[in-house]
Order: sequence, then structure tokens, then C-alpha cells
Amino acid sequence: MSQITTHILDTTKGKPAPGVTIVLYAQQADDWQEIARGVTNQDGRIANLLPDSKPLALGIYKMKFLVKSYFEQQQTPTFYPFVEIVFNIATPEHYHIPLLLNPFSYSTYRGS
Repeated sequence: MSQITTHILDTTKGKPAPGVTIVLYAQQADDWQEIARGVTNQDGRIANLLPDSKPLALGIYKMKFLVKSYFEQQQTPTFYPFVEIVFNIATPEHYHIPLLLNPFSYSTYRGS
């Protein structure tokens, strides 16, 4: 399993959000460098965002969820064209970063 995994749940429908592009960035001084990109599957998950064998360096990372096209496909207007979650990797363990999403709000937490 990838060191970083994610899951998006569309809380309006109570169902996973498939087809959402997610970009993972590493903080480099005052800039962000893209290090991985993936698209959620039918279960709203990306399990293989990173190679299994190479842990990330400790530091600050950001996941950008490009949700505008998902809502456009649902013919649903949204206030948020994307959601960014910035987090700290302090140990080489697994990090699960879920997103609970609807057109006018979102929340996240550190999953297991």
C-alpha cells in the first residue's frame, strides 16, 4: 500500500466520489513541487498514489483535490473548485487523508 492514501465521500449523496484528480505536492522552501497525481476509483479511493517501496522524506505536504469537474459531471454547482489539505509527515508510517465533501462544505481528518 502507498504511504499516503485517500478516500472522498460525497456527503450529499452518501456515496464515494469517483473520477476526482488529486495532486500531491511537497513543500520546497516557499514553493510546492508536484510529486504524484492520481484519480479516484469507483470507490472514491486512490490506494497507489506513491510507490510502495519509497517512503517520503519528513516534511510538509499538500493534497489538492480538483473537485470542480466532479461536480460539473453531476450537474451540481459548487462553491469550491478545489480543496487543498496541507499536512505534516513526521514519521515514515502510513497516512490516510480522507475528504468528506459536498458542494458547499468539506471536512477532513487523519484516518487510519
